[in-house]
Amino acid sequence: MSEMKSPALQYRFDGPEDAPVLVLGPSLGTTWHMWDRQVPELMKHWKVFRFDLPGHGGAPAHPAASVADLADRLLTTLDSLGVQRFGYAGCALGGAVGTELALRHPERIASLALIAASPRFGTADEFRQRGVIVRTNGLDPIARTSPERWFTSGFAAAQPAITEWAVQMVRTTDPGCYIAACEALASFDVRPELGRVGVPTLVLVGSDDQVTGPAEARTLVAGIPDARLAVVPGASHLVPVEQPAAVTDLLVRHFTSAWLPAIDATSGQMAIVAPPVKPVLAAGSPVAPVAEIAAAEQPEALGRPDPYDAGIKVRREVLGDAHVDRALAQADEFSGDFQELITRYAWGEIWDRPGLDRRSRSCVTLTALVAGGHLDELAFHTRAALRNGLTPAEIKEVLLQAAVYCGIPAANSAFKVAQQVIREETTPQE
Repeated sequence: MSEMKSPALQYRFDGPEDAPVLVLGPSLGTTWHMWDRQVPELMKHWKVFRFDLPGHGGAPAHPAASVADLADRLLTTLDSLGVQRFGYAGCALGGAVGTELALRHPERIASLALIAASPRFGTADEFRQRGVIVRTNGLDPIARTSPERWFTSGFAAAQPAITEWAVQMVRTTDPGCYIAACEALASFDVRPELGRVGVPTLVLVGSDDQVTGPAEARTLVAGIPDARLAVVPGASHLVPVEQPAAVTDLLVRHFTSAWLPAIDATSGQMAIVAPPVKPVLAAGSPVAPVAEIAAAEQPEALGRPDPYDAGIKVRREVLGDAHVDRALAQADEFSGDFQELITRYAWGEIWDRPGLDRRSRSCVTLTALVAGGHLDELAFHTRAALRNGLTPAEIKEVLLQAAVYCGIPAANSAFKVAQQVIREETTPQE
């Protein structure tokens, strides 16, 4: 069976056909128009390639499962156009795509600019919570609050047309693709790998960015061997829109100095090449703690991998980092083995099995907890069900079904617990 290629992205080119290609990547909730003010100057030097994220700007709504998936789709699109090597500038989620490309496909990237970016965007819980809100309320609450996340208050007040453009841009995004992008950011964390980014990198950030601000930018600069920092005063998160001239000037200077012209020895023609990628040893990955168990009892002794690592990953994705961190922090010599047991077997062996998807497993789990009267567990598994894609209406149907088979008193208690959790999780944050 042939492997399916990643779907191509919606794109446009601006600039001379024979110029080197500079790719511009958008942030979550925006379209390629966020770069409109940069293109006239950039296209004097490069053939500018802009793309839309899935479901953004009228692009086909094929949700991407991860930042790596988005990077693969971008490469599929560029491959179809015969573009092999290119410069890349990306904002926020677009910056994550650029970092992913520099790590996984360094031979394709000549030079890199990361704008309003981070090696990890907030916490996984925050982005999964945003996905729950969108799934329950649609994109309108996110759209209405986007200007305060993206712009300084002075800019938003002085530029009502741009502010309304931002709101409408988010409002017209496909909700399923937006939720998938939130999941992609929730699982994105390249902090241990920054030392392997071997291309010249400009890290650019607005001085007033409250989303991914100067602290995150300095983390990138400290981790990437060949990186320099530029802080744009008077700008927030969507700095290319708020301070277009400053961003344009910084990009031109970076890509003309870190992406040098040279003579191709084989053809004698002028080519655009970057300094060679420096070999850097990969940073070690953290090792999960394990209790002392006799070698004969370890899963490896049975000829299969230990499910602990898979279990802790699934447990965090379903229940949230905050919940899992709290449970592990409270474990001591008495309860530590129990925490390891449920991580390894409940989450690594059962929740990670392919036979049911996570939505179905949440339905089964909620029903079992109602039947057993386990209301504390019902609360955090109601949160998990929302994160796994169940809507409040679907959770209600599960509890109604449970009322028939588990009893009215049990379901009555379950409805009270679930109702409170759903209110907390689906109420948009002002």
